[in-house]
Amino acid sequence: MTLDEAPAQAGPLAPSQAGPLAWLADHAEARRAAGLRRELRPRTAGRPASDAVRVDLAGNDYLGLGRHPAVVAAAVRAVRDWGAGSTGSRLVTGSTTLHTDLEQALAAHMGFAAALVFSSGYTANLGVLTALAGPGDLIVSDALNHASIVDACRLSRAQVVITPHGETAAVAAALGAGGWRRAIVVTESVFSADGDAADLLALHDTARAHGALLVVDEAHGLGVVGPGGGGAVHAAGLAAEPDVVATATLSKALGGLGGAVLGSTALRDHLVDTARSFIFDTGLAPANVGAALAALDQLRAQPELAETVRAHARHLAELTGAPTPAGAVVSVILGEPETALAAAAACRASGVAVGCFRPPTVPAGTSRLRVAARADLTATDLAQVREAFAAAGILARVP
Repeated sequence: MTLDEAPAQAGPLAPSQAGPLAWLADHAEARRAAGLRRELRPRTAGRPASDAVRVDLAGNDYLGLGRHPAVVAAAVRAVRDWGAGSTGSRLVTGSTTLHTDLEQALAAHMGFAAALVFSSGYTANLGVLTALAGPGDLIVSDALNHASIVDACRLSRAQVVITPHGETAAVAAALGAGGWRRAIVVTESVFSADGDAADLLALHDTARAHGALLVVDEAHGLGVVGPGGGGAVHAAGLAAEPDVVATATLSKALGGLGGAVLGSTALRDHLVDTARSFIFDTGLAPANVGAALAALDQLRAQPELAETVRAHARHLAELTGAPTPAGAVVSVILGEPETALAAAAACRASGVAVGCFRPPTVPAGTSRLRVAARADLTATDLAQVREAFAAAGILARVP
C-alpha cells in the first residue's frame, strides 16, 4: 500500500464512529514514520540575534535582489501609486502600465518578441500548455519536469508521454510514433531539483524535425544562465525561433513574485484570449510588478551577477563533491529521507539553511540537500557554510 492509498472499508461508518477526514490521522502517521512530514517555518522580519540562521542557501533569491533597497523602494512606490492589489483580472481592472512595462522589459532581456505576465510561474505553465494543447494533441515531457508542468500536462487533456530524463532519442521516438494533431516538447532549462541543464539545441532540432513546438521553463535560467542572465534559450540562440516558447518566474533570480510566458505576438494574443489561468485569475499585484522591474534594472546594470552566482554554485558543488551545476542549484544526494533531514538539521544548527528534498518531490532513494547559491555570498558566509557542511558530514574537501 502506498501512502496515498487508504485501507478498504467493509462499509460506511456511522457518523459517531468517524468523520470523512478520519483517515488523515493514519495518513499523517505513515508519512511521519517514512520521514516525509513537512512543516512550516515562519520567518521573522530581519535577522534578529535569536535567529540561528545566518546564511540562507534554501531560498531562491539567487542574485540577492529580494531585499535590495532599490527593489524594495520600487515595490513601496507601486503600492502608493496603485494600491495593495491589482483589483481584478488582467482583462478587467488588473492591468496597469507597470505590467506593460515589465512585459516589454522581460521580452527584450530574454530576446523574445513579446511577453505576458501571470500571477506566478506555476500559472504561466498551466496557462501556456493548456492553451496550446488539447485532445488529439501530444505533449512530450521530461521525467524530472516541475510539478507545474506535470499538472499542466494533465489539465491539457492531451496525450502525454513522459520520457527518461535528458534522453533526446526517447523524445524523437515519442514524436515519431505519430497519431497526433499538434505536438509540444516541454522541458526545464535548468532542472529545479537536480541543477543540471537540458540540451536545448538537440531538443529543438528534434522538435523541429517532427513539426513540434519546444516549450522551455526558464524558472532557474532567467538571471543566472547566459551572458547577463538572459536565460538558457537566449544563450542557445533560440529565442527568436518561431517554434520556441519560454516561461519564467519572477520569484527566483528577480527575488519577487509572478510569472511570464514569452514568445511571438501572436502567441501572446492567443493566451490573452484562451489561457484560463490568465483570464480567471487576479492580476499580479502592482507591488510585485514594480519590484520585478527594479530587479531587472539591477540585473541589466550588473550583468556580472549571473556569472557570480554560477561561480558560487561551482564552489559549493566542489565543497560537497556534487556534480557541477548548470545554474545556481547544487544537488547533494544522500539517499533516504532521514539522512537528508539529519544533514539539513545539522547545517541549520551551524547557522546555514539548506533545502531538504524528499519524495514525492524527488524519486525514492534520492532524498537530498538542495543548496541554492547566491550572488551576494561573502567570504565570511562561505567560511560558515564550509563549517556547516563539515558538521553535517557532507564536506568532500577543503579548498
